[in-house]
Amino acid sequence: MANTPGFLTDWPWKPLGNFKYVLLAPFAVKSTYDFIVADANERDYGLMLVFPFLLARMLNNQLWISLSRYMTAKGKNRIVDKTIEFDQVDRERDWDDQIIFNGILYYVGIYTLEGAKKLPFWRLDGVIIVTLLHVGVVEFLYYWLHRALHHHFLYNRYHSHHHSSIVTEPITSVIHPFGEHIAYFTLFAIPLLTITLTKTGSIVAFAGYVTFIDVMNNMGHCNFELIPKVAFKIFPPLKYLMYTPSYHSLHHTQFRTNYSLFMPFYDYIYGTLDKSTDTLFETSLERKDESPTVVHLTHLTTPESIYHMRLGFASLASKPYAAPKWYLRLLWPVTISSMIITWIYGKTFVVERNVFKNIKLQTWAIPKYKIQYFMEWQKEAINGLIEEAILEADGKGAKVLTLGLLNQGEELNSCGELFIRKYPKLKVKFVDGSSLAVAVVLNSIPKHTTQVALRGNFDKVAHNLALALCHKGIQVVMSRPVDYSKLKMELEATDAEHMLSLSRSYSQTVWLIGDGLSKEEQLKASKGTLLIPYSQFPPKKVHKGCSYHTTPAMLAPKHLENVDSCENWLPRRVMSAWRIAGILHGIEGWNVNECGNELFNIDKIWQASLQHGFTPLTNQ
Repeated sequence: MANTPGFLTDWPWKPLGNFKYVLLAPFAVKSTYDFIVADANERDYGLMLVFPFLLARMLNNQLWISLSRYMTAKGKNRIVDKTIEFDQVDRERDWDDQIIFNGILYYVGIYTLEGAKKLPFWRLDGVIIVTLLHVGVVEFLYYWLHRALHHHFLYNRYHSHHHSSIVTEPITSVIHPFGEHIAYFTLFAIPLLTITLTKTGSIVAFAGYVTFIDVMNNMGHCNFELIPKVAFKIFPPLKYLMYTPSYHSLHHTQFRTNYSLFMPFYDYIYGTLDKSTDTLFETSLERKDESPTVVHLTHLTTPESIYHMRLGFASLASKPYAAPKWYLRLLWPVTISSMIITWIYGKTFVVERNVFKNIKLQTWAIPKYKIQYFMEWQKEAINGLIEEAILEADGKGAKVLTLGLLNQGEELNSCGELFIRKYPKLKVKFVDGSSLAVAVVLNSIPKHTTQVALRGNFDKVAHNLALALCHKGIQVVMSRPVDYSKLKMELEATDAEHMLSLSRSYSQTVWLIGDGLSKEEQLKASKGTLLIPYSQFPPKKVHKGCSYHTTPAMLAPKHLENVDSCENWLPRRVMSAWRIAGILHGIEGWNVNECGNELFNIDKIWQASLQHGFTPLTNQ
């Protein structure tokens, strides 16, 4: 929102929310009907292609968003180090409004202007006219319009909304108030109206010009430099004819320089070129991949999870992952294609970067889905990918690597111990985060609780959780004889031995639950029972009479930067205990492994988490 919102700030269809797309439906239906019923010689292919063209524009924008987020997470050629937060994601959520607006005007124009009907596929004279008018008229008028928008009156009421994003993403380019978009459309319509009225238009001229605007807009708002230096060496005048991402980035950081649209020559002519333009361009190109201090290694979960990742749809990634949205099912060809690609040729990729105090964090993802971790024949391939990631992290100088979700499975690699045995001289330390997971669950149990039930798979966290509870004087009731016997042997000859019991009773009011808990078992819980997961994945909430905690997690402090997406199903700015544990090991400099049967000091890591600003969710 602008500093002082002016007239025509909001889009007319804002009250419709996600139903705004229905505005295009009548036009799309009518154009399709007209095309089908018309004789072969009378069909208007330009009209029929409007809707597919709008979809193509959305796809083009999304590809730029994904590419930009991937590159800035890696750090290569990054321009501005300042971070992005949720407020920017929310502000830029409705980037498709301008495509809807354009689509309505395209349809109205074709139906009302004679010269826009039944366009040929190609006409050279129309392409030349569009090119000349853009260079000679549009660029000139835009430059002065842009300078006018930086006058305090218009800036406060309109253009400040766009400049709220200091660090730009590709789609920042179209985040403007509705009134400002009217001005831009009028400007860009000059070449298109000219070829329409002179009847020199063509499908290529119209689609090509709009695509050119989209590509240049997206490219110029990337936060990484991608134009090679050699392009300007081969053709030096190119610097007057084409801007670069670093060129326009200076406009967003300095505000009073580099006003030009896509061709910088007007900044040269009128003396508004930023003096650091060439220097920033060269230094951005010289930047290498960032070397993280802490790497969190996660993986894909469901087939639709690719859309909820930070590199997918920003609006979905900024919300906790729940059941797949209905419209994602329409993207099944993309979903299936991505699955096939990851199965055949998948490599670990960087998902996210964060900054915590003085250390750099990165999240990497193994291109494997949750279901694959339960396939015996996939285990070797998964461990191979984890091993490659470990060696890469070690080569980059990372101090800590945390194994997230199923990457630390006991049956897969013994909570990471497999790699310690194979590479004993590695400098990077492995942290499975079990100690903090145990600490979070312990501190989620209500005060004055005297008895808890332990249900679900008996893994490393459950084992140490049960031991800690028994030593704290809280009775642990188990239902599985094998797990009970294993723990009983460990507690023999201690004061806590009597705190462990084996029972099929379901009367306990606090349950600690893990993977493998059946629906039938949950439904046996008494009404009002508190269910606290100790597992990586959340249980299905099938008992409406019970309350459920989140999986072990804490709220991140404000000084954790660049948090613009949710970690799987967790709320905003909430991080899993396993991921936080790696950050704490990195910031505290604990040069130890926590993998296999090794468990870090539970009280020490809990106190460290609080000291560094992480907050228990039970306190919210």
